[in-house]
Amino acid sequence: MLKREKGFTLIELLIVVAIIGILAALLIPNAITAMQKAKQKSTMKAIMSISTALADYVTDHGSAPDAAPVPLTSGADWLSNLAPFYLKICPWADEWGNGFYIYTGSGVTSSTFAVTLVPENYGSDSFLVGSVGRDGAAGGGTDTSFSDAGGDLETGFYTVDSMDDFNADLVNLEGTWIIAPQTKGGGAVAVVE
Repeated sequence: MLKREKGFTLIELLIVVAIIGILAALLIPNAITAMQKAKQKSTMKAIMSISTALADYVTDHGSAPDAAPVPLTSGADWLSNLAPFYLKICPWADEWGNGFYIYTGSGVTSSTFAVTLVPENYGSDSFLVGSVGRDGAAGGGTDTSFSDAGGDLETGFYTVDSMDDFNADLVNLEGTWIIAPQTKGGGAVAVVE
Protein backbone atom coordinates (compact mmCIF):
# COMPACT_ATOMS: atom_id res chain seq x y z
CA MET A 1 0.00 0.00 0.00
CA LEU A 2 1.12 3.49 -0.84
CA LYS A 3 1.09 5.96 1.92
CA ARG A 4 -0.18 9.47 1.05
CA GLU A 5 1.92 12.28 2.42
CA LYS A 6 0.18 15.10 4.25
CA GLY A 7 0.09 18.50 2.54
CA PHE A 8 -1.56 20.39 -0.27
CA THR A 9 -1.31 19.60 -3.95
CA LEU A 10 -0.16 22.20 -6.44
CA ILE A 11 -3.67 22.51 -7.85
CA GLU A 12 -5.15 23.21 -4.41
CA LEU A 13 -2.57 25.92 -3.78
CA LEU A 14 -3.20 27.53 -7.18
CA ILE A 15 -6.95 27.60 -6.53
CA VAL A 16 -6.45 29.31 -3.14
CA VAL A 17 -4.08 31.88 -4.68
CA ALA A 18 -6.57 32.56 -7.50
CA ILE A 19 -9.41 33.10 -5.01
CA ILE A 20 -7.29 35.47 -2.93
CA GLY A 21 -6.31 37.38 -6.09
CA ILE A 22 -9.94 37.78 -7.17
CA LEU A 23 -10.99 38.98 -3.73
CA ALA A 24 -8.11 41.46 -3.60
CA ALA A 25 -8.99 42.80 -7.07
CA LEU A 26 -12.55 43.39 -5.90
CA LEU A 27 -11.87 44.81 -2.43
CA ILE A 28 -8.75 46.99 -2.78
CA PRO A 29 -10.29 49.63 -5.12
CA ASN A 30 -13.29 49.96 -2.80
CA ALA A 31 -11.02 50.36 0.21
CA ILE A 32 -8.95 53.05 -1.54
CA THR A 33 -12.11 54.92 -2.55
CA ALA A 34 -13.44 54.73 1.01
CA MET A 35 -10.17 56.14 2.38
CA GLN A 36 -10.27 59.05 -0.10
CA LYS A 37 -13.91 59.79 0.79
CA ALA A 38 -12.98 59.86 4.46
CA LYS A 39 -10.15 62.31 3.73
CA GLN A 40 -12.52 64.47 1.68
CA LYS A 41 -15.14 64.56 4.46
CA SER A 42 -12.51 65.37 7.08
CA THR A 43 -11.17 68.19 4.91
CA MET A 44 -14.68 69.56 4.46
CA LYS A 45 -15.20 69.49 8.22
CA ALA A 46 -11.94 71.42 8.77
CA ILE A 47 -13.00 74.02 6.17
CA MET A 48 -16.35 74.44 7.94
CA SER A 49 -14.55 74.86 11.27
CA ILE A 50 -12.37 77.62 9.83
CA SER A 51 -15.40 79.25 8.17
CA THR A 52 -17.35 79.21 11.43
CA ALA A 53 -14.38 80.73 13.27
CA LEU A 54 -14.06 83.45 10.60
CA ALA A 55 -17.80 84.21 10.86
CA ASP A 56 -17.42 84.58 14.63
CA TYR A 57 -14.39 86.83 14.13
CA VAL A 58 -16.34 89.01 11.66
CA THR A 59 -19.23 89.24 14.15
CA ASP A 60 -16.87 90.48 16.87
CA HIS A 61 -14.61 92.75 14.80
CA GLY A 62 -16.79 93.88 11.88
CA SER A 63 -14.35 92.65 9.24
CA ALA A 64 -12.38 89.55 8.39
CA PRO A 65 -8.70 89.39 9.37
CA ASP A 66 -6.19 90.05 6.60
CA ALA A 67 -5.06 86.78 5.03
CA ALA A 68 -2.23 86.33 2.56
CA PRO A 69 -3.41 84.54 -0.61
CA VAL A 70 -0.94 81.69 -0.19
CA PRO A 71 -1.42 78.21 1.23
CA LEU A 72 -1.33 78.17 5.00
CA THR A 73 1.69 76.65 6.67
CA SER A 74 2.16 75.25 10.14
CA GLY A 75 2.66 78.06 12.61
CA ALA A 76 1.62 80.81 10.17
CA ASP A 77 1.16 84.18 11.91
CA TRP A 78 -2.31 84.53 10.40
CA LEU A 79 -3.57 81.56 12.43
CA SER A 80 -3.11 83.57 15.64
CA ASN A 81 -6.15 85.63 14.56
CA LEU A 82 -8.39 82.60 15.08
CA ALA A 83 -6.63 80.32 17.57
CA PRO A 84 -7.26 79.75 20.40
CA PHE A 85 -10.19 82.14 20.97
CA TYR A 86 -12.33 81.36 17.88
CA LEU A 87 -10.95 77.92 17.15
CA LYS A 88 -9.07 75.90 19.73
CA ILE A 89 -6.75 74.32 17.19
CA CYS A 90 -6.78 75.86 13.73
CA PRO A 91 -6.09 73.30 11.00
CA TRP A 92 -3.63 74.60 8.43
CA ALA A 93 -3.65 71.71 5.94
CA ASP A 94 -6.17 69.37 4.37
CA GLU A 95 -6.01 65.60 4.76
CA TRP A 96 -3.70 65.32 1.72
CA GLY A 97 -1.12 67.64 3.30
CA ASN A 98 -1.90 70.74 1.18
CA GLY A 99 -2.27 74.03 3.00
CA PHE A 100 -5.72 75.63 3.02
CA TYR A 101 -6.19 78.81 0.99
CA ILE A 102 -7.97 81.60 2.82
CA TYR A 103 -9.01 84.83 1.13
CA THR A 104 -10.58 87.71 3.02
CA GLY A 105 -12.08 91.06 2.15
CA SER A 106 -11.94 92.03 -1.51
CA GLY A 107 -9.40 89.22 -2.04
CA VAL A 108 -12.22 86.68 -2.32
CA THR A 109 -12.82 87.81 -5.91
CA SER A 110 -9.25 86.95 -6.97
CA SER A 111 -8.79 83.44 -5.58
CA THR A 112 -6.81 80.71 -7.31
CA PHE A 113 -9.95 78.58 -7.52
CA ALA A 114 -12.29 78.47 -10.53
CA VAL A 115 -14.59 81.00 -8.88
CA THR A 116 -15.97 84.13 -10.54
CA LEU A 117 -17.52 86.58 -8.08
CA VAL A 118 -19.08 90.01 -8.65
CA PRO A 119 -16.68 92.37 -6.79
CA GLU A 120 -19.41 94.77 -5.67
CA ASN A 121 -21.02 92.00 -3.57
CA TYR A 122 -17.97 91.44 -1.34
CA GLY A 123 -16.43 93.74 1.23
CA SER A 124 -14.20 93.68 4.27
CA ASP A 125 -16.37 91.09 6.02
CA SER A 126 -16.13 88.51 3.21
CA PHE A 127 -14.08 85.35 3.38
CA LEU A 128 -13.42 82.28 1.23
CA VAL A 129 -11.77 79.07 2.47
CA GLY A 130 -10.67 76.28 0.16
CA SER A 131 -8.66 73.15 -0.43
CA VAL A 132 -7.03 72.22 -3.72
CA GLY A 133 -7.86 68.54 -3.26
CA ARG A 134 -5.72 65.44 -3.51
CA ASP A 135 -3.56 66.54 -6.46
CA GLY A 136 -2.53 69.84 -4.84
CA ALA A 137 -3.47 71.91 -7.91
CA ALA A 138 -6.36 74.37 -8.11
CA GLY A 139 -9.07 73.31 -10.54
CA GLY A 140 -8.01 69.68 -10.65
CA GLY A 141 -10.18 66.63 -11.14
CA THR A 142 -13.34 68.04 -12.66
CA ASP A 143 -14.28 70.97 -14.84
CA THR A 144 -16.25 72.45 -11.95
CA SER A 145 -16.41 76.21 -11.54
CA PHE A 146 -18.66 78.68 -9.78
CA SER A 147 -20.04 82.10 -10.69
CA ASP A 148 -22.45 84.14 -8.61
CA ALA A 149 -23.42 86.25 -11.62
CA GLY A 150 -25.80 83.67 -13.15
CA GLY A 151 -27.96 83.01 -10.10
CA ASP A 152 -27.51 79.20 -10.19
CA LEU A 153 -25.65 78.55 -6.97
CA GLU A 154 -25.30 74.81 -7.61
CA THR A 155 -23.00 75.09 -10.63
CA GLY A 156 -20.00 74.16 -8.49
CA PHE A 157 -21.38 70.88 -7.19
CA TYR A 158 -20.00 67.66 -8.63
CA THR A 159 -20.60 63.96 -8.24
CA VAL A 160 -17.78 61.71 -7.08
CA ASP A 161 -17.69 58.99 -9.73
CA SER A 162 -13.98 58.23 -10.02
CA MET A 163 -10.69 58.70 -8.21
CA ASP A 164 -10.01 61.83 -10.30
CA ASP A 165 -12.93 63.55 -8.56
CA PHE A 166 -10.91 63.62 -5.31
CA ASN A 167 -8.55 66.03 -7.10
CA ALA A 168 -11.39 68.57 -7.33
CA ASP A 169 -11.34 71.68 -5.18
CA LEU A 170 -13.43 72.15 -2.05
CA VAL A 171 -14.45 75.81 -1.65
CA ASN A 172 -16.57 77.51 1.00
CA LEU A 173 -17.67 81.13 0.64
CA GLU A 174 -18.83 82.81 3.86
CA GLY A 175 -20.08 79.50 5.31
CA THR A 176 -21.74 78.21 2.14
CA TRP A 177 -20.32 75.49 -0.11
CA ILE A 178 -19.84 76.72 -3.67
CA ILE A 179 -17.56 73.95 -4.98
CA ALA A 180 -18.12 70.58 -3.29
CA PRO A 181 -19.31 67.04 -3.92
CA GLN A 182 -23.06 66.67 -4.11
CA THR A 183 -25.39 64.09 -2.68
CA LYS A 184 -27.26 61.71 -4.95
CA GLY A 185 -30.39 63.86 -4.55
CA GLY A 186 -28.51 67.06 -5.44
CA GLY A 187 -27.11 69.80 -3.25
CA ALA A 188 -23.87 69.88 -1.30
CA VAL A 189 -22.91 67.06 0.95
CA ALA A 190 -23.88 67.98 4.50
CA VAL A 191 -20.97 68.14 6.90
CA VAL A 192 -21.89 67.90 10.54
CA GLU A 193 -19.54 69.51 13.05
